Amino acid sequence: VQLVESGGGLVQPGGSLRLSCAASGFTLSNYAMSWFRQAPGKERELVATISKVGFTNYADLVKGRFTVSRDNAANTMYLQMNSLKVEDTAVYFCRALSPRGSASWGQGTQVTVSA
Repeated sequence: VQLVESGGGLVQPGGSLRLSCAASGFTLSNYAMSWFRQAPGKERELVATISKVGFTNYADLVKGRFTVSRDNAANTMYLQMNSLKVEDTAVYFCRALSPRGSASWGQGTQVTVSA
C-alpha cells in the first residue's frame, strides 16, 4: 500500500489549490479515504473524508470551501481547496483505512497560505 500526495505549494489568501493522493498497491475504491493536516506545533486534525460509496464529511473549519472527491479509475483522491486562509497552512496528509481498520498514510504535502 502506497499513497503519494502532490499539489501543495504557496498561495495567497483567497486562492485555490487542488491536492492529489495517488494510491498504488491497493484498490482505492475499497477503502475509506481521508485528508488530514498538521500545522506546526499542533496535532494532526481531520479535514475531510470520503467513504467507499462516496459519502463525504468535512471539518467545520473547511465546510463550504473544501471538496473531497475520488476518481476510482485513476485510483486517486483529490482535495479541492478554495478561499484559502492563512490558518489553512499545514502539511496535508492522505490516509487510507482498510475494511479491517488498518491505516496507511502518505508522506504529506506542504500548503502555505501567505501574502
